[in-house]
Amino acid sequence: MRLRELGEFGLIARIERLARGAARAAGARVALGIGDDAALLRVRPGEELVLTTDAAVEGVHFRLGVEPPARIGRRAMVANLSDLAAMGARPIGFALAFAAPPSLEARVALALARGAAREGAAHGCPLVGGNVTRAREVSLAFAVLGVVARGRALRRSAARPGDRVLVTGTLGAAALDRLRAARGGGAPRHRPRARLAAGAALARTPGVGACIDVSDGLAADLAHLAAASGVRARLDAAAVPVPDGFAAACRRLGLDPAALALAGGEDFELVFTLRPGGPSPARLARRLGVPVREIGRIEPGRGLALDPPGALGGLRRRGWTHF
Repeated sequence: MRLRELGEFGLIARIERLARGAARAAGARVALGIGDDAALLRVRPGEELVLTTDAAVEGVHFRLGVEPPARIGRRAMVANLSDLAAMGARPIGFALAFAAPPSLEARVALALARGAAREGAAHGCPLVGGNVTRAREVSLAFAVLGVVARGRALRRSAARPGDRVLVTGTLGAAALDRLRAARGGGAPRHRPRARLAAGAALARTPGVGACIDVSDGLAADLAHLAAASGVRARLDAAAVPVPDGFAAACRRLGLDPAALALAGGEDFELVFTLRPGGPSPARLARRLGVPVREIGRIEPGRGLALDPPGALGGLRRRGWTHF
């Protein structure tokens, strides 16, 4: 069955059914979910509301027919949840604006929505509303809501000279997987995750300065953090953590491992700064529940400095950009 046969309200009804259980599980947070002109979510006293939005567009972020649609929906939701993680926020609900041509198979549309809804539900973030419309290509536009204790949100603009720069997890696996899949004609297999628990723990940790998630690439995102804070970030390329076997896998494909780890993107790890005298990486790792590595420092000045300066190789861009 195609969307032109199922119809707008038939599609909405099916999306509502797949989202209903997650909204019930969210309990008191969802006062009113799908079915009215807008959803109602409850925020407790002493909390601030955090809102993020992002879109995944066919031909730009994904290719239908190459990757399973549920995986596409899931990864698109991870990108949004990662923005909340970078703020130290806890997700509470999301809306999805879905656009597609009438000729799209209804099962594909529902699989895209199901992937996003299941990823959200796994983190207490049910699908509570949205919209469907006709378009030339498929797109999923999200509005994701979270909460954080008042005055405790992590920001890009809080780095200071003397801070250490640290990162969670490892970098480069997502980019390597994309390139390997593209060359082999297959689908990417890497399963990114949003570091929501780590972000919430960082928001409660004394001495944490600025924070950003690695979506566009480590070099690009750290440069964004430095610009927002009015400082220079000095990045030690040799200290950047990568997965086991990463360098050998890159070389088999003729890729520069350092450049890929610095500019690959979609790792969704957290890069943050820490005041002098703050916890060690090992202690932070225990608190956050994920490996932590020190990779640089913040100093007076502007922009991003790489050690060594040629670590990005011949790449013109430090990371992903749309234009």
